[in-house]
Amino acid sequence: MTNIHFMKLHTIRIFVDDWETACTFYEDTLQLPIRLKNPDLGWAEFDVGETRLGIERVAADDAEGKQLIGRFLGISFQVDDIEATYHTLMAHGVTFVQPPERQHWGGTLAHFTDSSGNVLTLLG
Repeated sequence: MTNIHFMKLHTIRIFVDDWETACTFYEDTLQLPIRLKNPDLGWAEFDVGETRLGIERVAADDAEGKQLIGRFLGISFQVDDIEATYHTLMAHGVTFVQPPERQHWGGTLAHFTDSSGNVLTLLG
């Protein structure tokens, strides 16, 4: 049997309907460093530690792809100061579904939406 312990997470893909607006959101609003941006492919990659965040355009006629937009993604961005980050992002127009809330397991979570309605999480 082949040893599979070499696997590591490379890219998390987020599907969007308005690719340019999404790129602006992730690059300017969230201030994620951009690695690659290709409008012809409708693909952009942002640095988020060792993993990359990929923003992928879904074509208007792609009914299956459209189902992947505007839902809870289960992606958490860990931040040093969740309260400060929450207030900074609010000031930049980010819409939060839930403000920072202490969880029973000890961490603090705040859920927000990107420009396509995808729900992401801040973890503090």
